[in-house]
Amino acid sequence: MQEIAQLWTDATGLSTAHIADGCVRAGVEVRCGPAGLTAVSGRVTRVAGRCLPVRHFGSVDVFLEVIERAHPGDVLIVDNQGRSDESCVGDLVVLEAKAAGLAGIAIWGLHRDTRDIRGIRLPVFSLGALPAGPRRLDERRRNTFASAEFGEHTIRTRDTVFGDEDGLLFVPEDRANEVLMHALQIRDVERAQASRIRLGASLRDQVRFSAYVQARRAEPALTLREHLSRVGGAVEV
Repeated sequence: MQEIAQLWTDATGLSTAHIADGCVRAGVEVRCGPAGLTAVSGRVTRVAGRCLPVRHFGSVDVFLEVIERAHPGDVLIVDNQGRSDESCVGDLVVLEAKAAGLAGIAIWGLHRDTRDIRGIRLPVFSLGALPAGPRRLDERRRNTFASAEFGEHTIRTRDTVFGDEDGLLFVPEDRANEVLMHALQIRDVERAQASRIRLGASLRDQVRFSAYVQARRAEPALTLREHLSRVGGAVEV
């Protein structure tokens, strides 16, 4: 996992969009965090690591407990059911997570203490900010640390998360390296395509779009993705 996280950090121009396309190429379900999920600090957005799920029930002690069992490089995945009536993570939890060696925090819910969190410089993703913390204390579930709901997906410790300015993407840990290799290949092809566009060769010419239009006359069901696989393109559309 550390090798994957390091490659993600070091790979210039690699994005979650490439990871998503890598999932498509590898036949892995594309599991994105909810739209609207953003990095609290625009300067610190890239993160990759093993998912460390926790379900919030109104008290900070679950965060302290899960951090106690964390490994360096883990990413805390907080399930607060997408609630908009309370924040559930503040600066002290973020600071504690960083001190314990965690790589970041992702919240299906809201945060507070935005200014202080930005100063800590740990990647934190949430649905937004709200000054008020929880005023409830629900019964703790038996699966508090086994899994976390995050949008429409269930996240477990056998998942890896990738995050950047576009949001979050979850990949099964045993497929993460494969997906990452596909993502790197797609990145390289697309960077070459972009360079050729800047030199005057249109993307339409590069992917032989006129040939695709002509081929569809004989094969109406032919998709652009199928055509791209024939000509070696990497645009996942």
